[in-house]
Amino acid sequence: MEKDFVIEKISSTMAPIELLLLADPSRELIEQYLSESSIFLASSKGKTKGIIVLYPIEESILEIKNLAVVPSFQKKGLGKNLILFAENFAKANGYTKLRICTGNTSFHQLALYQKLGFQKKDKIPNFFLEQYPEPIFENGMQCKDLIVLEKELI
Repeated sequence: MEKDFVIEKISSTMAPIELLLLADPSRELIEQYLSESSIFLASSKGKTKGIIVLYPIEESILEIKNLAVVPSFQKKGLGKNLILFAENFAKANGYTKLRICTGNTSFHQLALYQKLGFQKKDKIPNFFLEQYPEPIFENGMQCKDLIVLEKELI
């Protein structure tokens, strides 16, 4: 992976919606959490490569609400680096847990999150059927359930 990428905080009005839609296909749901979040853009050589959106759930829990990497830059370690950045940000701001949620069909993401120490805490059945107007298909299957993972920060 390129080592010369930078991660910078941006305002919600600067957030590239097309990149956020790669991780969450609902503009409406994105707009619900964006203004209350801390948003960080990863770029390399002046070009956007990824984004991470951090949302406070409660005093002790920070959630990664959106994590997206441009397709041509995926599987090169940037997603992992953004998660590690989120862990450091959470610790520096007094959070004791970091949460991330994904669909039951997001196998690559689930494997990455678990490799980074996240543990499955909950499953919300039919979340994607009830919250999204259009069906979501991934890895040849319809995404139905939301998987909630958490990591204790020490």
